[in-house]
Amino acid sequence: MNTSAAKSYLPWVVATALFMEQLDSTIVNTAIPSMAASLQVTPLSLKAVVTSYILSLAVSIPISGWMADRFGTRRVFMSAVAIFTVASVLCGLSVNSPMLVAARLLQGLGAAMMMPVGRLTIVRTFPKSELLAAMNFVIIPALIGPLLGPTIGGLIVHWLTWRDIFFVNVPVGAMAIFLAHRYMPDYHGDDARPLDIVGLVLFGTGVALLSWLLEIFGEHQIDITSATVLLFIACSLLAAYVWHAKDAAFPLLRLALFKIRTFRVSVMGGFITRIGVGGLPFLLPLLYQLGLGLPAWQSGLLMMPSAAAAMGMKFISVRVLGRFGYRQVLTVNTVLIGLTISLYSFVQQGTPLYVIVMISLCLGFFNSLQFSAMNSIAYADVDSADTSMASTMASSMQQLSMSFGLATGSLITGWFLGGLPQSNRVALTGALHHAFLTLAVLTILSSLTFWSLRKEDGESISKGSNPA
Repeated sequence: MNTSAAKSYLPWVVATALFMEQLDSTIVNTAIPSMAASLQVTPLSLKAVVTSYILSLAVSIPISGWMADRFGTRRVFMSAVAIFTVASVLCGLSVNSPMLVAARLLQGLGAAMMMPVGRLTIVRTFPKSELLAAMNFVIIPALIGPLLGPTIGGLIVHWLTWRDIFFVNVPVGAMAIFLAHRYMPDYHGDDARPLDIVGLVLFGTGVALLSWLLEIFGEHQIDITSATVLLFIACSLLAAYVWHAKDAAFPLLRLALFKIRTFRVSVMGGFITRIGVGGLPFLLPLLYQLGLGLPAWQSGLLMMPSAAAAMGMKFISVRVLGRFGYRQVLTVNTVLIGLTISLYSFVQQGTPLYVIVMISLCLGFFNSLQFSAMNSIAYADVDSADTSMASTMASSMQQLSMSFGLATGSLITGWFLGGLPQSNRVALTGALHHAFLTLAVLTILSSLTFWSLRKEDGESISKGSNPA
């Protein structure tokens, strides 16, 4: 396929897969209370259904770049979509919580290869001057997933059962495989590099143990001494990977890329920011359904304005970044996100729905600009030979931060809830309010990480020029 044809069809191929992934995640969040009732567990305990998926992403993404270089982007992408679709069917057939979590782990494995490889193909196909517009084009149709997801999920849960929400992925997955087979370029790595098995074991086990520790600690299933020991082991494994990567000829994640200022700020600053916003997709349905007593379909409708505003921002984000630059946009916009999150701490029974809609619109608007900026500036100063590794590292850290954010939000909620039952509407609402305030403060503080950017950073992307 020639370059012109690839540029025409590739964004639609990646957007279809991203649509499926985003549709799935938003549907699942809306159905959490119904799942909890069906499986006879508490809603907060079902965060494992969400965290297991994100954790699988974080652990598996590091090998996606290697697989794409070794087997080709088209083959890996199509296999990933097939795994994701089959795992979705298994989720719908699950009869208990452990089986559902296992199926979500497999689903995360498919997504781990699907989206980073799609993003890598976009980066390799489009020059930097066209990259921001291409990424935004991919995101716009993909945001239809979050737009429809809460509504579809709410209606399915209301009229059918929560199991049926996973079968929606089957026709979308089939369409994505067809489009990828016909239109996706097949890129291979220039040099065959061996897989860093030692690095994969060190990084994967360290990340998995740390995320698992956050989850069970939030459920008070472990004493402080054991938790401290496990935390030490997890940190030691990650430190051992850092030591290993310094001398490895072909490291799993090439930490030397963090010497590039724009890449470092994008990944590390984005990591902290996403911890702040990562818990919202899980906590907001709990607030709406358990705190306010709304049915699932109304809860889903209240999630729609955020996605609609995000789509609107994508049409103007290129001009905003070109006018004000990445440094100013990221520092100011991060504070605005934190302030918007804090507004959810005032939402309670009796709050007019139009107020909730306005908060949701603002959050979607600011989040959309934030993610466009963070995702695109990561590649501003990365050489074309390093795009595969940069995409792998950025995607891995992004999913890891979302996992930590979800666990953090749930942990804070459980902490303030204390020993009170989650069926206590007043107590749960108060605990959720404290969680929103804590996440808001964390998000605002993360704006400090973007001050190290220079005014001209990212102009090769936002203005299509090479900064001096």
